[in-house]
Parts: sequence; structure tokens; C-alpha cells
Amino acid sequence: MLDAFGLQQGGSQYRRLVASFQRIFGATIFFGTDTQLDRTAVVHSARFSFMSEARIWYSQSTLERLLPGDCQNMILLSDEFYREILNHPIPTDLEAAKALSSSPAALDLFMWLSYRCFTARGQERIPLFGPFGLVSQLGSVEYARPRKFREKLEGWLGIVRAIWPTCPACIDKEGTSLLVGRAFAVVPSEVSQVSTRTT
Repeated sequence: MLDAFGLQQGGSQYRRLVASFQRIFGATIFFGTDTQLDRTAVVHSARFSFMSEARIWYSQSTLERLLPGDCQNMILLSDEFYREILNHPIPTDLEAAKALSSSPAALDLFMWLSYRCFTARGQERIPLFGPFGLVSQLGSVEYARPRKFREKLEGWLGIVRAIWPTCPACIDKEGTSLLVGRAFAVVPSEVSQVSTRTT
């Protein structure tokens, strides 16, 4: 997996990957709606986990490539999550993700834009602030000050556009919303190769 994302093979990278999988394994996604009917309230909730089973090992020794016997890394996706990604695939680009692996904030924005642009039905306006704003969706609470977040967002968009030149996202003239349109975040191979070499 480290190879797939172009990450270094050092122990710290591997331990970080293992820790990430441990956090993902413990995470549960909750969905819900509440509807107020004439005489009663209806609450509909659902939840699922990403994985149903995981077995990941790492060694301090670079000489030990495999554990003896049949002890191999194994990640088993939950049935619900597997069906969800099969039924609602989002086209994105692994080479772009690899190129952005050293910039987590830009990678987060790229993956978010991959989804929003793919599902957009035309030009859509996403507020930057507020309970459903981009700050909350990206989890960027440290940039809650409007001017600071806008500066950071401009920088991240510049990095994303270097990888995905046709990305339709831009901040509106008032600086209060992000405008997105329908597009696919699959980068032409020649662009991704140039971007990977320059990052």
C-alpha cells in the first residue's frame, strides 16, 4: 500500500499507516433524517463500519519481509461499505492522490471536490462558513477566521489545479462561497506524470 501511494518504506510511515487503519477500524458512519409529520416525528437512522476485520503486521527489521506461515496483511471491508462503494462509485485519480500525499489538506480538498463535482447537476454554491459550510466539511476548525481560511483555500485550490487543470471550483467574488460544477477528477496521464515529478 505504501508503494501504491508513493510513500517511503520507512518504519515511521508504516506505523502511521497501521495507526490510520486502527482508527478507521474503530470508526462508525452514522446517517439519519428526522421528519415532522402532522401528528408525530419520524426519525430514521442507519450506521455502518468501514471494515469488519483487519490483520496488519509490521516489523522493526527491514530484513523480515514476511511472517512465517499464513500471517499476511488482510483487510476485510464490511458488507455495507462494500455495497456502498460498488453502488455509488466516485471517479478519482490514484496518480493525483499520490502526487498530493505530502500535502494532506490539498489531498482532502481534492477528494472532496472529486465527489462534489461528480455529483453536481450544474453550478452549485457551497458556503465557506456555517454549520454546513466547507470549513465544517473539511474539518478545518483551526482556520475558522474567514480571511485565514480563504487564504489557505486559495493555496489548496492552486495545488489541486496543478494536478487537475480543468477543476471548475473557485471562490465567489464575495469570498463567502465556493462555486463548483460538474466535472470528473480523472487526470490525463501526461499531466499526472509531470505533477508527480515536480512535487
